[in-house]
Amino acid sequence: MSSTAAPSSASAPPTPLPQSSPPSRKFTPTSKTIPLLPTHTARLYQHIHPALVLSLFYLSFSALVANPVSTLTRLCLPIAVLQGLYCVVSLPTAQAGSFPKGPTGKRKHKPGEKKKDTGGNLSGKIIPTLLSLLLTLALAAPILLILLILFGAPLTTHLAHNALCATHMALLALTPLFYVYGVDPPLWREICSASLPGDSVWGGTVGTVVGAWLGAVPIPLDW
Repeated sequence: MSSTAAPSSASAPPTPLPQSSPPSRKFTPTSKTIPLLPTHTARLYQHIHPALVLSLFYLSFSALVANPVSTLTRLCLPIAVLQGLYCVVSLPTAQAGSFPKGPTGKRKHKPGEKKKDTGGNLSGKIIPTLLSLLLTLALAAPILLILLILFGAPLTTHLAHNALCATHMALLALTPLFYVYGVDPPLWREICSASLPGDSVWGGTVGTVVGAWLGAVPIPLDW
């Protein structure tokens, strides 16, 4: 008598579905180094500018010690002019879209309109320079003042000293950053996370912050 094989009651184990890996949240910087304008004047002024700023503070050192508030107030305009001149002469302006110009972030060119040169056109550099200085004084300086207070600067006294210190730090550290990066949020995320590549613009910012810190470190030792 022939017998037929009964089907196996044990079913094969189900094949596990491939699990998708969670999206990586690793922050990857996208900005590149900011080159100087390809002119002899830009390269020359890059070396002259720090000497001018240092000379200005050196010549005002005695007055700064004797009357810091009036001296720092008087120096705000020359420092702003020197920083603006550095931007105009040596640095390229922010790329299209870095300053808000529409819903897509980029300015649409009309048919037949030539794309403006962001490097050598003087008339196209004045407005970005003024906007950079305005953002520095209206936005960056108050934020730096709050940070100075949070890091130990007196809150109820020496308010003018702290405000002028924050203003000078903002002019020296952030005006060129506003000029070359605009107000693009991803770029400022890289700036706040200290992820920018090394160049003259970022070096000036780091030098200002490190110099301010080194100047404040010996204060508790002054009995």
